[in-house]
Amino acid sequence: MQRNLRFALFGNTYQEHKSAHVTHLLEILRGKGAEICISNEFYDFLKQHTKANLDGLEIFKGYDFNADMALSIGGDGTFLRAASRVGKKEIPILGINTGRLGFLADISPDQMEEAFDEIYEGKYLAEPRRVLHLTSEGYVLKGYPYGLNEIAILKRDSSSMITIRAYINSEPLCSYQADGLIIATPTGSTGYSLSVGGPILVPQSGTISLTPVAPHSLNVRPIVIRDDWEITLDVESRSHNFLVAVDGRSETCREGICLTVRRADYFVRIVKRCHHSFFNTLREKMMWGADSRL
Repeated sequence: MQRNLRFALFGNTYQEHKSAHVTHLLEILRGKGAEICISNEFYDFLKQHTKANLDGLEIFKGYDFNADMALSIGGDGTFLRAASRVGKKEIPILGINTGRLGFLADISPDQMEEAFDEIYEGKYLAEPRRVLHLTSEGYVLKGYPYGLNEIAILKRDSSSMITIRAYINSEPLCSYQADGLIIATPTGSTGYSLSVGGPILVPQSGTISLTPVAPHSLNVRPIVIRDDWEITLDVESRSHNFLVAVDGRSETCREGICLTVRRADYFVRIVKRCHHSFFNTLREKMMWGADSRL
């Protein structure tokens, strides 16, 4: 007997052509008798820019939803926004990749039918991924303070470097003079952190990395630490302000505040197919170890 599942649908609301696969997805879900709810901004986007049949969809706003599984249609940026909406609900998230590289959203549109057959048979993995929690002393952060990928401290509106004094469990680590510092989870280690020379971390490693962005000193290198250690940051800037970016959601902060990064008290569960392999993903998506001479 086929299970009755409820899906919460999130999607890219910037590029119309990336929504072309929504019609097929809705056909698959309706064919399986699924209950479907959809975020109001994605519903409005589809209604305005596509001819997808949206009849019978339940519309929700903000965090007011529940489901057996969340579906993210787009790239990794769309997935991260969906993850921030799922938050502590412990709803597993499946990413359908209509973007480019897609480490988080790694189910291609032509794999959807097979993937949902497996989901309805219970043949999938829901990998728990660690999340970082950003807090500040004497300052209220405006945005959602949890990051699945990374928390980045960056310079703003100035060509001058910023100074970031970092402490691990209250012990001084380093005074970074750089354009910024990226604190990445294993999930985020293949994103922004990797692009500035950070290490790739295996998802199950229980670690996080600190990687400076364009450091002034050649002696400063990325470092990997345990994810249950606490990181404290003091920032100085010639312009007296700097940017804090949590999974790409940025806000301006004034110097003089103390930032603390800790392991969050919840996981984000990412849906993977049973034959999924992290190392195979590296080889396929990053051409890991490929010899361009061959």
